[in-house]
Amino acid sequence: MYPLECVPNLSEGRRPEVIARLAAAAASGPGVRLLDVSSDPDHNRTVLTLAGPAEGLHRSLLALYEEALAAIDLTRHEGVHPRVGAVDVAPFVPLGATPMEEAVAAAERLGREAAERFALPVYLYEQAARTPERRRLAVLRRGQFEGFAAKLADPAWAPDFGPARLHPTAGVTVIGARFFLIAFNALLDTADPEIARAVARRVRESSGGLPAVRALGFFLARRGAAQVSMNLVDFRQTSLLAVLDRVRREAAALGARVVETELIGLAPEEAVLGVARDALQLPALPAGRVLESHLQ
Repeated sequence: MYPLECVPNLSEGRRPEVIARLAAAAASGPGVRLLDVSSDPDHNRTVLTLAGPAEGLHRSLLALYEEALAAIDLTRHEGVHPRVGAVDVAPFVPLGATPMEEAVAAAERLGREAAERFALPVYLYEQAARTPERRRLAVLRRGQFEGFAAKLADPAWAPDFGPARLHPTAGVTVIGARFFLIAFNALLDTADPEIARAVARRVRESSGGLPAVRALGFFLARRGAAQVSMNLVDFRQTSLLAVLDRVRREAAALGARVVETELIGLAPEEAVLGVARDALQLPALPAGRVLESHLQ
């Protein structure tokens, strides 16, 4: 079992040759395994999933930052997904028995060195946040890259590491430590983004919806359809099946239907087993009841 996972989100989802270089850099550290590459051209975003020891991940991520800063220019970047940086966010997740403190230490070490090496403003979030106001990523992203220079003029927005000035092409970066996050999207049979936004408002926790669910609505030009884009920040509070059922109901109330869903990156086994458990009305479905877990 690897001790840590890291899931860097990059502001590039349209140039395969650039994505390949970014993925290679991310996998370059000793003992690091690249588990998944998920890219979307409408979001213009790539999510990498890495696992490995703290030292290997540290080296990989510094190589990734170097490659990303050379290849990504946010002054020319367009996409539906909110972003503040070329390497927009890099969260560490403890795996197995690894304590959260190790993920926090990895985030702080990376933040300090990335700031020094690349002159990047670095903000720490979630479990690594130094103030409660910076815990949530949505708060840090408010105003996006285009609005961040004005925020940095306020001393209250001084970064945790690095200069209090926007990097001209790479913006800022957000680094943290957190529990598993499941990125889960639902595509609707309508091109009306207002329907997707209305469903997102009804589903997300901040608007009185489901616990531990964050959601936005977008129009995806390449698919000609609206999408409800969701982050489940704690699947133990709200399962994949529970959020899908709620999205279906809210969409139906507005005359729309979910036609397909997608996972971005990887989901923990327990979250997937939870869907089967809920759908089959089983009191419990441990991995030991799955044939392949015995064969492996």
